[in-house]
Amino acid sequence: MVTSGTENNLITNTTTSATYLSNTIKGRTSWNIKTTTLAKKTINRIRGIVESLKISPNPEKPMIPLTIGDPTTFGNLKASSETTKAVMEAVDSGKYNGYAHSQGHEAARRAIAKYSAHQSSEQIKPENIFITSGCSSALEYCILALAERGQNILLPRPGFCLYQTLVEGLDIEVRYYDLLPEKQWQADLQQLESMIDDNTAALLINNPSNPCGSVFSKGHLESILNICEKYYLPIIADEIYEHFVFPGSQHIAVSSLSRNVPVLSCGGLTKRFLVPGWRTGWIIVHDRGNRLAEVTAGLRNMCCRILGSNTLVQGAIPAILEKTPQSYFDEIIDILHENAKLTYNMLKQIRGLNPIMPNGAMYMMVGVNIDQFPEFKDDLHFVQEMVNEQSVFCLPGSCFEYPNYMRIVLTVPRDMLEEACSRITEFCEAHYKVDNSIIESNLLTETY
Repeated sequence: MVTSGTENNLITNTTTSATYLSNTIKGRTSWNIKTTTLAKKTINRIRGIVESLKISPNPEKPMIPLTIGDPTTFGNLKASSETTKAVMEAVDSGKYNGYAHSQGHEAARRAIAKYSAHQSSEQIKPENIFITSGCSSALEYCILALAERGQNILLPRPGFCLYQTLVEGLDIEVRYYDLLPEKQWQADLQQLESMIDDNTAALLINNPSNPCGSVFSKGHLESILNICEKYYLPIIADEIYEHFVFPGSQHIAVSSLSRNVPVLSCGGLTKRFLVPGWRTGWIIVHDRGNRLAEVTAGLRNMCCRILGSNTLVQGAIPAILEKTPQSYFDEIIDILHENAKLTYNMLKQIRGLNPIMPNGAMYMMVGVNIDQFPEFKDDLHFVQEMVNEQSVFCLPGSCFEYPNYMRIVLTVPRDMLEEACSRITEFCEAHYKVDNSIIESNLLTETY
């Protein structure tokens, strides 16, 4: 059938009008592209707080940032030659340029299982290990596999702010349990237990702790396990600092003590091997009673989202874990421990400050008696003005949901750390005010 030009125009116009009418009915008359709820709720608390500060460092004093959790920043702490050599050999071999199994190369997972044997009285199987893009990715996978909208997760306070970022973006409720500074940052177990209900998906523990530098004792971990067993609650264990423990303390993996409570242990190369930029972490599933079967399947699915982590580093993992000498690790711990002692001994002399000596990790929390510094409204204001006057930058405790504290990083060179403590002393002495009411009260007591 042949149609005339008029009929063709009529058909075209009709089609165009129908399309326009369809778009009009759907309500799209202009560009209006929005982001997702997940993206809007994914907020880095530290970045938000730091960007809100009005900082202008003193130009007469070089800036000393005691804020950065990257141990390689200042160049004084470096990866071992064995670690870098292992990666170069993996590159030169040409074997690791393609995709790996979504859970990671089996040889790498076998090496991680051997390296982490202390975490369980049973043999760790490679199929229960998931190699991820850093420990942060391991934590995200665990949260995604265990919890969903409408549920809640118990997080430590003070605690690493990434936990909140990962949880709240998913419309999962955050419930904080307190760590007690007067008890070397042990968890408030009574409060923790009171927060558990039928919608509690998991308990997250960070041991050793960022920002506290605390290391839980065996007895304390057993008490935590008893609570979890009572309420059938799995544990996400952030143990990225498990080998960063100072002399006199001992890290015990919570999974090694558990008889019935399933544990997802998150670790990686990041901190101990001083390669945070290599983004290599892992999850180890400890599940004697096979209670995490569905969750383990979920983790396998999660690993398929990005088709696995960096394969070059995976190829180097067996040599890194086997060949890096203990003397290298001992030297790093000695440096951090000496820095911790130096910082503690200097800051404990300062009126208005209360440093808490850490037992591990790379950080120290310092209490600020803000009432003795009446010029400052809170810990944010205190930290801001310390930068402006002394060019020393510490993270305010509010970054970790713990106001009137500040966190100091212990990985900076010793001379820089000593200078920073001297400047903090000068700043506090300039702004400290004696509480006259206390003096008057003491005078009255002495009089009577």
